[in-house]
Amino acid sequence: MTTLTDVSARSFDPAAMPTVTMVGGGQLARMTHQAAIALGQRLRVLAERPDDPAAQVSPDVVFGSHTDPVALRRAAVGSHALTFDHEHVPTEHLEALVAEGVNVQPPPSALRYAQDKLAMRTRLSELGLPVPAFTAVETAADAERFGAEHGWPVVLKAIRGGYDGRGVWMPADAAEARAIVGEQRARGVPLLAEARVAWVRELSAMVARSPFGQAATWPVVETVQRNGQCAVVLAPAPGLSEELAAEAETLALHLAAELGVVGVMAVELFETADGELLVNELAMRPHNSGHWGMDGARTGQFEQHLRAVLDYPLGDTTPLAPVTVMANILGAPEAPAMAMDERLHHLFARVPEAKVHLYGKGERPDRKIGHVNILGDDVAAVREKAERAAHWMSHAVWTDGWDPHE
Repeated sequence: MTTLTDVSARSFDPAAMPTVTMVGGGQLARMTHQAAIALGQRLRVLAERPDDPAAQVSPDVVFGSHTDPVALRRAAVGSHALTFDHEHVPTEHLEALVAEGVNVQPPPSALRYAQDKLAMRTRLSELGLPVPAFTAVETAADAERFGAEHGWPVVLKAIRGGYDGRGVWMPADAAEARAIVGEQRARGVPLLAEARVAWVRELSAMVARSPFGQAATWPVVETVQRNGQCAVVLAPAPGLSEELAAEAETLALHLAAELGVVGVMAVELFETADGELLVNELAMRPHNSGHWGMDGARTGQFEQHLRAVLDYPLGDTTPLAPVTVMANILGAPEAPAMAMDERLHHLFARVPEAKVHLYGKGERPDRKIGHVNILGDDVAAVREKAERAAHWMSHAVWTDGWDPHE
């Protein structure tokens, strides 16, 4: 059994190429593994099941839960850095690892702002950064007062957890808010309320930062959400003024430095009707809004994350084409009879320039099972092609009615 003395800052071979431990066995860890191979590194994965996306491909897998301190220690021993493909590791476990000499990146002092939405909103307000009006909700009366002050509907959010539209409610009036607060508080879910923002689109500013303090940004992108989850990413964000793009990148760089972030961070933003920016969410790990860079930038987010957590000099983030569009492959209401491999065959025959990334996940409705990247010159044309390709991969139906057998 692993003991505290097994973990130290020098518990690895200093002459060997680095081993990085990533907590979580999802698609983000799988794609980080791809980047590690090219860099001559080894990615160890803490996964829960053998069929987790990263556990299928990494030769170095520790099985266990991210909530189990023993499993976390076992995964950390011998690694040069420990990082994450999700933010759900209890902060107290990470602080214990740091005390034992583990190089946890991003550090728990920064990660807590991606784990706790109320702490994040409070800290950003202290820094003078633009956020929607918000308040903690301990009772239904708190939500009612907030709605009366800011107008209905309001946005109720679970303070911890929740993603892809889960853990978010939009009560239209006080009665609906009372019901939601009562139900969630009975389940022990802490909540906050936010004013609903009149936004015209959602943006994402991705930044990477190293312990040395070097930082780099990618172009600000537009994210298109459907049913609460990201469906399409347009890089760079079409029609975004140079001034607003610079403001978003500067905000992300400032925030990464102030919070002490190490690794990549996505700052999800609202662009309002009057041309202002508001911070919506933070993710201190590789993020769906950065997948376009795997094929569309000189250095993608997965390689950059490894560089950052190991304190390497960061890579060049210059785009490789005027436009890159990422379209998520989302599970169809019913999985097609056509096998995924046959769908891939037909896609490559029709759209040979498509770059496809599949996650090794079973198909079920709306599940992210992969994504497609297309590079080109014209936003509308590239977007149509990327969405057509992604829809084909999930439904085995061409949106333009094309039949390969005719």
